[in-house]
Amino acid sequence: GAMSVDSIADLSDNTSKLLEALQLSHPHELDPRRSLGKKKMLSLNPITWQVPRIVERCCEHIETYGLQTVGIFRVGSSKRRVQQLREEFDRGQDVFLDEHQSVHDVAALLKEFLRDMPDPLIPRELYTAFLSTASMEGLGQLDTLQLLLFLLPPCHSDTLHRLLRFLSEVARHAESSWGPDGQEIPGNKMTISNLATIFGPNILQKEKPGEKDTGAMNFEDSAAIILVLQRLIEHFQTLFMVSPERQRDILRRLFQTDPDVIDYLLRRK
Repeated sequence: GAMSVDSIADLSDNTSKLLEALQLSHPHELDPRRSLGKKKMLSLNPITWQVPRIVERCCEHIETYGLQTVGIFRVGSSKRRVQQLREEFDRGQDVFLDEHQSVHDVAALLKEFLRDMPDPLIPRELYTAFLSTASMEGLGQLDTLQLLLFLLPPCHSDTLHRLLRFLSEVARHAESSWGPDGQEIPGNKMTISNLATIFGPNILQKEKPGEKDTGAMNFEDSAAIILVLQRLIEHFQTLFMVSPERQRDILRRLFQTDPDVIDYLLRRK
């Protein structure tokens, strides 16, 4: 008897926005094996996981085939192959990336997608606020970053979380290690600092692509962007974690104002 996910449109505007703000997801909904070999419609429902297919596929590919690739995101790629992949995704095709694709091509495709988004992953109206956290320290900095992350639209929040989780995994393989048989496993050399330097300007953009002059960004902004993205990568798990106390506070408030939302969430859980 639980309400259908698709019936979200039947709820009042206020209720819909409350659900969107809570944006609950279930792990089984994120399992790509559920729809393997089936045509899956992309959902815009605000309470489902909203990560663009191209981002998810690129991250999965590199996590599977590229974590030991030295200089990933720095080594050049084939412009022709990257353009071909981009066109296939743009046409809405269900593109599967496997071991036959170059890791460097997929890495370039991911960077291009983030760079060319009409509205960057962190919306431009929050650019100054995010950069202001660079001058903060300790828990005050992390608390402020978390509150700013709560302001992101659901699709931006979900996609940023997926990207940060991915970048953290890449950085975890930066240094060389030794296998059980004593064989050296090469590191990819991409530390958190290196990744923040590459991805920072693609995620935090002050102007639209094509509107800013080359080299127009001052040194202070550039340094702040790198530092902010470093903090996001280092602490993404706690920054995206809502404390039990805050959850209880939200539920208490909803119980007084929108009990139907409480009922919906409990049924869904």
